[in-house]
Amino acid sequence: MGRLTFSINLTLDGCLDHQEGIADDETHAFFTRLMDESGAMLWGRVTYELMESYWPAVASGEVEAPAAMREWARKLEDKPKYVVSSARTDYPWTNSRHMAGDLLAGVRKLKDATPNGVLLGSGKLARELDRLGLIDEYKFLVHPRIAGHGPTLYEGGLPATRRLALVSATPLGNGAVAMHYRREV
Repeated sequence: MGRLTFSINLTLDGCLDHQEGIADDETHAFFTRLMDESGAMLWGRVTYELMESYWPAVASGEVEAPAAMREWARKLEDKPKYVVSSARTDYPWTNSRHMAGDLLAGVRKLKDATPNGVLLGSGKLARELDRLGLIDEYKFLVHPRIAGHGPTLYEGGLPATRRLALVSATPLGNGAVAMHYRREV
């Protein structure tokens, strides 16, 4: 069974707004490595639509982008992408699949079928999957910024505190810190 790893950019105050992070080559290289290590991506509909609105155009060359961003986009084209949504069922972006039905059973089945693991990149979906006890690891890229607004990590709370064990903390040259935690059993 593969691990479910929640990975996302956030500020020191927990803001998940994608415009608040540092979008440089080092950040893109970090997420490209995570994607390379994983067998599939898992998103909620809103995150999928945000990604779908930009990255296919970067991959095809329709949008000018630095080399690190283009590499991420091309690899993302090939990666299986699973989307949890009750509002949408059509996902035309390459290698995209709709995940419908029971969330617990569906994600367990995906983890079982993906030995290299699944990379989760949606804050709202992460909260639901954490409530179900499905997240195994957390790899956050914490940016040296205080946004002062939301959305924030685990907005709305969890039913209980999650105890995590630190695996590593790696500072990047841009001031962000890559934090890797494993869920304590």
